[in-house]
Amino acid sequence: MSDVKFSIDGQEITATAGEKLLWVALEHDIFIPHLCGIREEQRPTAGCRLCFVEVEGQDRPVTACTLPVREGLVVKTRSPAVDRLVRTAFELLLSDHRLQCGKCPKNRACTLQQIARERGLKLKLTRLQHLQRDMPPVDDSTAVFAFDRSRCVLCGQCVHADQQVAKVGAIGFSCRGLNRTVSTFTGVDLEDSPCIKCGLCVKACPVGALYFLENK
Repeated sequence: MSDVKFSIDGQEITATAGEKLLWVALEHDIFIPHLCGIREEQRPTAGCRLCFVEVEGQDRPVTACTLPVREGLVVKTRSPAVDRLVRTAFELLLSDHRLQCGKCPKNRACTLQQIARERGLKLKLTRLQHLQRDMPPVDDSTAVFAFDRSRCVLCGQCVHADQQVAKVGAIGFSCRGLNRTVSTFTGVDLEDSPCIKCGLCVKACPVGALYFLENK
């Protein structure tokens, strides 16, 4: 495919036509918040709703992970409408996330913290209440890593790593709506699942839901 020229926040960019805007922006050190984006996915889910941008000529912001670049595209990563959508999506994530950063194994290396820092957002709820859900206990059945569902943001990064990279299929999404979760088949412990303990799912997790056990 041929190269095209377009602009992001006034910066002229050259990229391959059809590439998704999110990855092109990140390659040029232009930060766009994201959690669920997976470059290899042909059909991005756009589930986290954090990567909104404004495109000249379009009435509403669009998700950067689904937007193919084209000649003459003019994009702004910040605008009142974009900031409002991102702030709301971020708070919705926090409403279903256990916020104890100081005790989290991902503290100071967490994507939520990075997004908050880059966009001037608070890592606490101001407009919404925390969802009260019964969460299973931390699954530390393996000797390698543990899974704390109370910190999971349902981004799907671990599922992709397990199913598409490791080709194992030990975990996946289950249930729908507010009950949606990442789980093993029939909900067994990780130790009793087909998991091969490769750790790819842990490395893919952008928050502290999956973490290595250093001294178990």
